[in-house]
Amino acid sequence: MSIQTVHVPLGDRAYDVVIGRGLLAEAPRYLAPHLHRDRVAILTESRVAALHLGAVQAGLGDIVSSALQLAPGEGTKNWAGLAQSVEWLLDEKVERRDLVMALGGGVIGDLGGFAAAVLRRGVRFVQVPTSLLAQVDSSVGGKTGINTRHGKNLVGAFHQPVLVLADIDLLDTLPRRDFLAGYGEVVKYGLLGDAAFFEWLEANGPALAAGDHALRQYAVHRSVQMKADIVVRDETEQGDRALLNLGHTFCHALEAATGYSNRLLHGEGVAIGCALAFELSARMGLCPQETPSRVRAHLRAMGMATDLADIGGDLPDADALITLMGQDKKVQDGRLRFILARDIGAAFVCDDVPGDVLRAVLDDALAARRD
Repeated sequence: MSIQTVHVPLGDRAYDVVIGRGLLAEAPRYLAPHLHRDRVAILTESRVAALHLGAVQAGLGDIVSSALQLAPGEGTKNWAGLAQSVEWLLDEKVERRDLVMALGGGVIGDLGGFAAAVLRRGVRFVQVPTSLLAQVDSSVGGKTGINTRHGKNLVGAFHQPVLVLADIDLLDTLPRRDFLAGYGEVVKYGLLGDAAFFEWLEANGPALAAGDHALRQYAVHRSVQMKADIVVRDETEQGDRALLNLGHTFCHALEAATGYSNRLLHGEGVAIGCALAFELSARMGLCPQETPSRVRAHLRAMGMATDLADIGGDLPDADALITLMGQDKKVQDGRLRFILARDIGAAFVCDDVPGDVLRAVLDDALAARRD
């Protein structure tokens, strides 16, 4: 497939998401319109740096670059990681009209974007997402932030990038577990608003995971277009953008319960959360009883996590998980808000979930771990 561009029309904050193969080698061409001087400060992490930093810096040609390599993993997306990033950018004398590059997955994109947002009250940055999850979700839309002991992404800012370069070739270096975790976010788009896309994933998901570049590019392009359309309608999540959080109320509680560790990757939590959201929808009589089984069947066909039983180690009881959900950003006036569905492709926001039904869904899911 040829290189594709999704334009995100947000007025003076508009930008392009460029999707295709071999983009890193052409980075100067895409960066040139955004450079006031030939200099880029790169925030990345050690695993990504070992794979891609050399190629990125070589591809920048005459553009001078410096790089900070942070520790990998969700544990870096915290106050300490933010301080380290901001202090380094100040050490590098990054100015407001300079360009910061976030080279990595969702952690680096969120952290690097937040560092750029607060540095000198706002420095421009470009996203170069290296994971499937980052290419289809976290690099687009301007949500940046860090985790605290209270929960996931509770401190942050809306700060749009000036450019996103989604190089499909970078996905070839992902471990299978990380690729499938990112696929959890791809499936989410079909489940929340495009039944035909979900059907396409059912037919093409295995070949996509096996490495078909054309299928991967189509999936990334469709996901980015869906997210861009929603972001343009609701940039700061006052309405429709909340739909992008399908599965995330469950996911964020499970991530907190597992200590933001390698026990549960974010995309794995999203997949499990989507399955639970459809189960909850069916229990409330909102969607057909067979729909949750269809969702789980596709996730299992892909070899993905689908249930609480797929999470190793101990988990809290249902009441404790519900308490963790109470720290979710979607809570309003003390009430939990879930993204539920009337069917595949028909998600909606619901803030009237009966506590006994939610508890029963979690109790049954936890009981299945013990069987």
